[in-house]
Amino acid sequence: MTTCLFRHYENKELCSKLNPAYIGLHGFNGDGGRVANAKIPKDYRGVLVKDSPVRSKQEEIYRTLDAYIKSFDKQFSDIKDDLFRQGKTEDEIRIKSLYLWSESPGTGKTTTSVAVLNEYLLKHFVGSVERGITPKQRPAYFLDVNLLEADYYTFNRPKVPEDIAEPASRRYYKAIEKAKFTDFVVCDDIGVRDATEGFRGDLHSVINHRVTNMLPTIYTSNNPIEQLPDIYGEQRLADRIRDMCLPIHFKGGSSRGAR
Repeated sequence: MTTCLFRHYENKELCSKLNPAYIGLHGFNGDGGRVANAKIPKDYRGVLVKDSPVRSKQEEIYRTLDAYIKSFDKQFSDIKDDLFRQGKTEDEIRIKSLYLWSESPGTGKTTTSVAVLNEYLLKHFVGSVERGITPKQRPAYFLDVNLLEADYYTFNRPKVPEDIAEPASRRYYKAIEKAKFTDFVVCDDIGVRDATEGFRGDLHSVINHRVTNMLPTIYTSNNPIEQLPDIYGEQRLADRIRDMCLPIHFKGGSSRGAR
């Protein structure tokens, strides 16, 4: 499957590596652009809700996501203004958040979360160009919580050489800032039960900032949303996540080999 996000458009020239639109999303070499800025893992680049490999295994969930991604038009001010004029409430106008969870890993949560993120990225780019607006360089961002935690322990372990600890620290705090302030974010695998208080506090600050500012976020976890108070030691944050999110339960066992 091609990684070109324009592949479902009738104009096949959009997937030409010489096309400015392709370069804007994917970079000159197909490995850059806004997709790279979003930190989408290479194994998942190009996956879309329309043709995700998980779709056939989670058909009911993907029918829900087909409707959900239509709400991405709400990121544009003209659409919001029109909805306000129709008398829609602020809650009806905002793009809602999702909480994707399953009892076991390998059910397709991460693949699905990236598929939705790619749909947002594509909608932002095309919708901005259609409106004569320069697309943001980073309208969406993928936060791998496991990699974030690895960087945290790298620069917090004793006797780590400075040339290793310092780059890890830079990556860590840049990721925290991007995850807080980017318009649309995936927080992948937030159930960090054995994390230190310091790391859990930093992750808490990301989630709290996004919830407080009603920024659309996709969380993935192997824990039901009801267990978040046990993980973060705070009922209030869990309640706010629950208020902002549509929980989506991925059933079935692991299918890691199929992504």
